[in-house]
Amino acid sequence: MDKPKKSVRRKTSGVTIDEVAALAGVSPMTVSRAINQGKVRDVTRERVMRAVRELGYTPNLAASSLAAAQHTRIALIYTDPSGAYLRELLVGLLRVASNAAIQLVIDYWDEPGPAAQRKAARALAGRVDGVILPPPLCESKPVVTELVKAGIPVVAIAPGHLGNDISCVRIDDFHAGRELAEHLIQQGHRRIGFICGRTDLSASARRYDGFVSALHDAGLEVDPALVEQGDYTYRSGLAAAEKLLCQPRPPTAILASNDDMGAAAISVAHRRGLEVPRDLSVVGFDDSSAATTVWPELTTIHQPIASMADAAIEILLRTIRRRSEGVRVLTDHVVPHRLVVRDSVTRPPGSR
Repeated sequence: MDKPKKSVRRKTSGVTIDEVAALAGVSPMTVSRAINQGKVRDVTRERVMRAVRELGYTPNLAASSLAAAQHTRIALIYTDPSGAYLRELLVGLLRVASNAAIQLVIDYWDEPGPAAQRKAARALAGRVDGVILPPPLCESKPVVTELVKAGIPVVAIAPGHLGNDISCVRIDDFHAGRELAEHLIQQGHRRIGFICGRTDLSASARRYDGFVSALHDAGLEVDPALVEQGDYTYRSGLAAAEKLLCQPRPPTAILASNDDMGAAAISVAHRRGLEVPRDLSVVGFDDSSAATTVWPELTTIHQPIASMADAAIEILLRTIRRRSEGVRVLTDHVVPHRLVVRDSVTRPPGSR
């Protein structure tokens, strides 16, 4: 009886990437980056390609494609955005990064000053291929300037407008703010309080401008006493709502520039013995998890944060691929928003 033959794995005499790396005096990862048009110095790329030609190395195209994706490092830098907003953003980025087989670097900067931001941006530029900047860093001039100077593609998420140097993914904050105000006006509200967002973000101003536009079109004047400053944090929303509701003639509705501050306004109303929406209507902005973890749930503008993260990575990868061709294209990607009507708005007292 014949014995079954063992399968024999035939050894190949092909040149390996390790041999190319040894001859060029670099690491295998550097060889991969040089071959796949990654970020390496021109003199290093030439040394690698010389070794490739000398040894007759032929890269595995499928493996090279995967390696190129795996060697693409994209950084998300954040300071202190809304906690709920950041969670939504991270979910979107992690999902896309996993599907695209890219490396996602997440870095926290503790609200540094301009000099520290410039230094941190310079250090970051040496170790990543692209950067995503959410609020508030999306409009930090020191950070953007350093990254652009280093030739690093950057995409800003949720700025108020397209900048001169970087691409962006955003909604139309002006029309979104206007829609919220129109919704309150259609319910019969005439004294509407407004809690502003951060003063260093153009999106905050755009939302307020939309609010003002809706009031003017309805023949209503903006009462400065009904406008309070916030900074997108829950705590700032508490302070602003307290000021609005302690007035002799308080507003019948409050429009908060994000859901965290809207949730805070509901909390202040409850603390003062007011029922929402019977005694006070409240609306927020973003449709983050903060909008549905309060009672009643907030009427708000849905900003598709996870989808915006998806678009940001797609724009970055496209820009990184085209960078080797010497082509620089800025993209202004405006995603649709929508009004989400929940239980925090009704007609004002006395009109029902």
